[in-house]
Amino acid sequence: MYRAMSNKAMKELAKYSTVPVISGLDDKEHPCQIITDLMTIKEHKGKLKDLNFVYIGDGGNNMSHSYLLGCAIVGMNIKIVSPKKYWPDDFFVREAKKSDIKLEITDVVKNSTKNADVVATDTWVSMGDEKEKEKRIRDFQGYTVDKNLMSLAKKDAIFLHCLPAYYGYEVTKEVAYGKQSVIFDEAENRLWAQIAIIVTLCK
Repeated sequence: MYRAMSNKAMKELAKYSTVPVISGLDDKEHPCQIITDLMTIKEHKGKLKDLNFVYIGDGGNNMSHSYLLGCAIVGMNIKIVSPKKYWPDDFFVREAKKSDIKLEITDVVKNSTKNADVVATDTWVSMGDEKEKEKRIRDFQGYTVDKNLMSLAKKDAIFLHCLPAYYGYEVTKEVAYGKQSVIFDEAENRLWAQIAIIVTLCK
């Protein structure tokens, strides 16, 4: 299991390793977390295919990239809502477009959660971006998931956040602790998802 500062280092380790390498996280991808989130969505929604997933925030971080790949694999429609300068890397967009899901990338927050089954966000200041904190907080103003955005989603929509959350920035405390939030189920499921990954690789 390797949590790396760079995707390049992750691939280098995997290239020369004689055993499977589990990516715990790097600057481009966070696959273990996405497996956890997909598990959580299926628990609460009963399915994954054809659901509408909306991610609001830093579109160029590892969560956004892995959501693109994960949603494409399971057949879930995805919308990334982010300032243009933080849109996803082209590689992940191209990979996601190889599937037949509906994929949209926009910088328009207003009404972006309409008809959403799942709404997700992540911290605006990811690991390695600490020096850009003040700039990022300015750039992401208006991209906070609040009760108004959640009210536009479907009545049975759920809210995800891989935590830790910074209330008043990427999400309000009202949403994080609201009736649509499943963030603590999501946090617990990290244990079960990682066990499943390890068991699969050890077969």
